[in-house]
Amino acid sequence: MRKNNNISMPTTTELTEKYLSQHPSIKDCLRAGVINYSKLSRKIAKELNIEKKTSMEAILIATRRYAEKIKKEKIRQEKIIQILKGSELEIKNKIVVAIIQKNVPSEDLLDIEKKIKKRGDTIYVIEGTKTYTLVTSKKYLEDVQNKFKNRIIKTTEDQAMIIMKNPTGVEETTGFVAYLYSLFGEYGVNILETMSCWTDTIIVISEKDIAAVMSFLKF
Repeated sequence: MRKNNNISMPTTTELTEKYLSQHPSIKDCLRAGVINYSKLSRKIAKELNIEKKTSMEAILIATRRYAEKIKKEKIRQEKIIQILKGSELEIKNKIVVAIIQKNVPSEDLLDIEKKIKKRGDTIYVIEGTKTYTLVTSKKYLEDVQNKFKNRIIKTTEDQAMIIMKNPTGVEETTGFVAYLYSLFGEYGVNILETMSCWTDTIIVISEKDIAAVMSFLKF
């Protein structure tokens, strides 16, 4: 088999930008202008094992250019924070999430939806390629189990639903969801499910993480 000699190797700039894009904490420091570029360049060269293949100056230049490029992100981030400051939070505990096989009759899904909504409670049904995800109050878990029986793949109890009521315009703000997810990741809070409906952003987390979420979403 012949080797393809036309495959181009990534440049120092490309390697540097890829590294920086994969390290959000370093990006934050670059964006804030509180980083030692020389030390960062040496760190990049060492971690990418390119100390002998390129010059520190090339990495340094690429890093400075990347920092200039992401200054626009700082402006965008400020806009996102303003949206979060104008958002209202609603929390519902005792939430259960059920993963159900896709081959269930559609009328069964409609029946359970009607029953729960008739009682003034909330249920969300997310349709995937192979399954349905039901998110509702834990008090309806027995109803769900009786309705779908062995077609339930998995249930997760003791969850909470964070409902963010954002100002209008949030759907036109680039990076809003990414910034929100980065906050959860930074504080070690796992997102089990997420949904959105125009200005509402709905996130399902474990009940034990409610206090942490309330602290970092307090703008």
